[in-house]
Amino acid sequence: MKVTVEKNEKVANMIFATIYPLYLNRLKKNDRTKEELDQVIKWFTGFDQDTLQTLIDEKATYRTFFQKAKIHPNAHMIKGVVCGYRIEEIEDEFEVYKQCRQMEKLIDELARGRKMEKILREEKK
Repeated sequence: MKVTVEKNEKVANMIFATIYPLYLNRLKKNDRTKEELDQVIKWFTGFDQDTLQTLIDEKATYRTFFQKAKIHPNAHMIKGVVCGYRIEEIEDEFEVYKQCRQMEKLIDELARGRKMEKILREEKK
């Protein structure tokens, strides 16, 4: 599937704080914790716990959320399909959409029981 400008804008204007509880509920159903969710989000965005909580409290949009983030240098290693979109095929012009899907891929892996050391990608030495 191809990302459109409209789709990118729709995601960019979504409020992160309204989606975060949905992520958390999904993970809790799979015996994962809020701490694990936050660990994955903090790894991907470079946020500390206070910054993450502030963005939730301020009801930041995904656009603001990712503008403030310092995306992990190994984010390019996040590959696969999320919601019918192959992450590595999402064009760079749709950066917010791509970053949202990358983060959702990490959360999806967490929900499926993947080990944290596999989720938090490291360059092979």
